[in-house]
Amino acid sequence: QKKVIQAYLEATADDAAMAGLGFKLHDFGFRGVSSVETAGINGAGHLVNFIGTDTVAAMNVAIEYYGAPCGPNPTPDVFPPFLCPGYSIPASEHSTITSWTKDGELDALRNMLEQYPVGIVACVSDSFDVFKACSEMWGTELKELILSRPAGSPLVVRPDSGDPATTALKCLEILGEKIGCEMNSKGYKILHPNVRMIWGDGIDYESLQDILSTITGAGWSSDNTAFGSGGGLLQKLNRDTQKCAFKCSMAVVDGEEREVFKDPITDPGKKSKKGRLSIHQEKGGWVTKMGPDADVATSAIVPVFEDGALLVDHMWSDVTGRAAVASPSPYVIPAASAAAAAAEG
Repeated sequence: QKKVIQAYLEATADDAAMAGLGFKLHDFGFRGVSSVETAGINGAGHLVNFIGTDTVAAMNVAIEYYGAPCGPNPTPDVFPPFLCPGYSIPASEHSTITSWTKDGELDALRNMLEQYPVGIVACVSDSFDVFKACSEMWGTELKELILSRPAGSPLVVRPDSGDPATTALKCLEILGEKIGCEMNSKGYKILHPNVRMIWGDGIDYESLQDILSTITGAGWSSDNTAFGSGGGLLQKLNRDTQKCAFKCSMAVVDGEEREVFKDPITDPGKKSKKGRLSIHQEKGGWVTKMGPDADVATSAIVPVFEDGALLVDHMWSDVTGRAAVASPSPYVIPAASAAAAAAEG
């Protein structure tokens, strides 16, 4: 997902927008997983690539097991002033809006702006009619309050239901018409800096691509929106998602090494690797060398835990550094999306 978001930012956003990549996919998943342990482990995996999270358990894992920083920034006057594995912002959820009643929705939305006058604030806007909220409430009644917010303190509108791609696009069109937008350096529309959008319903790898393809195909920069993901981020996966399995590849029998593998005639895709294994980064990616071709001395695989002893204590900065995505992103934006954007322009 990071590669996808980065590719769309590179194609449709001003260069400065890349600084916000780490906040483009927010972890909403704590409440939807099976346990605190699940939230902590999987949420920490998310924090390897992004730094926006509402899953506190994930931060605990990063701090306790990987030595992630948690405390004042030792470098004065450098953002952020407090270092930790993840960050969040003030944000409403449906009950904090609907408890004002349907007739009081406008007052509930106004209250969010007044309670958090400085800094980013997000507000769920589909409790009753998201298009009315964007047009008549945010775009009319509360427009001046939004425009008067200080720099760097945008309202983030959160549609949260309906078809993700078409609803997101319609909300952008309404907000652009009512609050304002301009063309960026890449020729894409960008909302007034005091308003942005986050889509947090049904987000997974596929739907995220669909939304980005749709809005950029209609001429909107991907920098207009961020994403929030819950179950699709932390628990909508299993061992087959990346074909992950632990298998024996070699055994020593009577002092002799023996290759251990399977090669089912009915399913070649289940053929397993055999013998001693080594992993190497070569041009084009990672490769596994097997048996007599294995070169354990130069392998990227290193013993970490052996016979009850921790041999290598990887720090959080080591893990996040290895996960960094090269620029430009290796993800290729589908031709249909690029063609639509060109036609729109």
